[in-house]
Amino acid sequence: LKSHDCHVLMQQLLPVAVRGILPEKLRVVITRLCFFFNAICSKVIDSEQLDDLENRAAIILCELEMYFPPSFFDIMIHLIVHLVREIRCVGPCFYVECILLNVI
Repeated sequence: LKSHDCHVLMQQLLPVAVRGILPEKLRVVITRLCFFFNAICSKVIDSEQLDDLENRAAIILCELEMYFPPSFFDIMIHLIVHLVREIRCVGPCFYVECILLNVI
């Protein structure tokens, strides 16, 4: 897949695909993760929302820890916590979830 394909899959199609397959709590967590990536990969990011996005990332990872085994979590999953801080330093990022999607 090319980077745009990963972008569309992660942010648009994955929430729809898991809608009828997974249990509700797991589906909600995965959908929140997709919405988080959608928010940080937008072309314009409101600087006032960054604190909320950072808190949301930590909550999403904590919820993922309730449903996935410890072997699922490696350094790439942990880096999600640092994405918002990097956005503060260098500005909006585009298609960063493609890198994570290829690793996950």
